[in-house]
Amino acid sequence: MKNVLVITASIFGQDGQSSQLVEHTLQQLKQTHGEIRTTHRDLAQEPVPHLDASRFGAFLTGQDDRSDNQQRVVNYSDSLINELNQADVVVMGVPMYNFGIPSVLKAYFDHIARAGVTFRYTENGPVGLLEDRPVYILAARGGIYAGTPNDSQTPYLRSFLGFLGLKDLHFVYAEGLNMGDDQKKTALNQASRAIETLTA
Repeated sequence: MKNVLVITASIFGQDGQSSQLVEHTLQQLKQTHGEIRTTHRDLAQEPVPHLDASRFGAFLTGQDDRSDNQQRVVNYSDSLINELNQADVVVMGVPMYNFGIPSVLKAYFDHIARAGVTFRYTENGPVGLLEDRPVYILAARGGIYAGTPNDSQTPYLRSFLGFLGLKDLHFVYAEGLNMGDDQKKTALNQASRAIETLTA
C-alpha cells in the first residue's frame, strides 16, 4: 500500500481548483496502485506558524540547551519532517497568489528545511538528505505563466525541493482559469488528461 502525503494550500479549501486537481490525482493513484493511505495537511485550514527569530533560534540551539518552548518548536518541525519521510508519494496543490506560492506553503517549507536533518553542507556544496520519491505538483493559475519569466513558482519549487533531495517532480498546470469560461474548461480538461497520463 502506498503512503501518500497530500499538501494543499488553497484559501478556498476543497473548492479551490488546485485542491480539486489534487483530488483527481488521488483518484488516479488509487486506480494505478489500488488502495492508498493518505495523510492530508491542509495548510490553509491549519497553517504552519511563520518563521521568526524565536523559532529559528530553536532550530539552532543544541538539544541539551533548549528550553521547553524551544523543544516544542523542534518537535513540531520534526513531526512535519517525519510525515514527509513516511510518504512514498507526495501530492501538492499549489495555487498562484500574486506571482508566488501561498505564504502558508512557504512557512511549511521553512519548517522542513533543517540543516543536518533534511540537508547538509559539504565542501562540495549542499546535499539533500531526503530520499527521493515522486512529487506531483498541481499548479492552478488565473493567468498563463508556465514557460514565461513571470512563472516564479516552478523554478523556486524545483530549487527548494531539489535542495532537500526531492527531484522526481511532476508538474501539472491549469492556467488561464480567470480568462473566461471556455479557457477555464479547456485548461481543466488538459490538466485532467495530464494527471491521468502521469499517474498511469
